[in-house]
Amino acid sequence: MKQLWAPWRAKYIQSFSEDNEMPKSDCFFCDAAKSDEVEKHLVVYKGEYVFVILNRYPYNTGHIMVTPIRHCHEFDKLSKEEAEELMFLLQRSTKVLNIIYKPDGINIGANLGESAGAGVPGHLHFHLLPRWRGDTNFLPVIAETKVISESLDETWQKLSSEFLKLVVVP
Repeated sequence: MKQLWAPWRAKYIQSFSEDNEMPKSDCFFCDAAKSDEVEKHLVVYKGEYVFVILNRYPYNTGHIMVTPIRHCHEFDKLSKEEAEELMFLLQRSTKVLNIIYKPDGINIGANLGESAGAGVPGHLHFHLLPRWRGDTNFLPVIAETKVISESLDETWQKLSSEFLKLVVVP
């Protein structure tokens, strides 16, 4: 039997136990937006109103989220400037993912509200997931296991350097 190593998933699994010692924040997006420690918080690009962050528990390699800096959960409550930069960074994010990972497609989506599946219902965010033909196999179905082929550190290095090359906010 082969072993699949994904040690970064331990924090996620531990977060479900009541006696874990992980500090709970009201909003990790807000914590990341306020911090200068971009690599620690997995922020790959920060604009004036919106930023791009890696998903700490990715579904696929290159799974990123685009979110306003301001704590806001309603899409229709974004300012004109926030909405424009959000769309601009969604567009640029697809370009960066295509350059770095050359996926066959990209899923873009937002879950608006807890009932719609939002994991962080208080802070609006869009997911971008690179997809490849055949990227789903029997492991998620049989073993409830997903293989992520790259560490978050490697992903952060690749994406943050590419964003610096491509993103010039208008």
